[in-house]
Amino acid sequence: MRVVIAEDSVLLREGLTRLLTDLGHDVVAGVGDAEALLKTVADLDAEQALPDVVVADVRMPPTHTDEGVRAAVRLRKEYPGTGVLVLSQYVE
Repeated sequence: MRVVIAEDSVLLREGLTRLLTDLGHDVVAGVGDAEALLKTVADLDAEQALPDVVVADVRMPPTHTDEGVRAAVRLRKEYPGTGVLVLSQYVE
């Protein structure tokens, strides 16, 4: 399975990459913000190499509000064959 990971925390992004790679998945890109996620998926589409799944954080730069969710909604609309998993954590 081809995977793109979008997570602004480098430690978490690299940990997810390692976990998925160890399980036999092909992590084709890891990015730190929603803009880079959208560009990366568009570039992969141009190469006819869309990922099977995108794993995206809910909150990403620059405002750390809902950039990841907005990017996920856009990806589902533009690339309906690509699955999208949105990650969240609750901090009080």
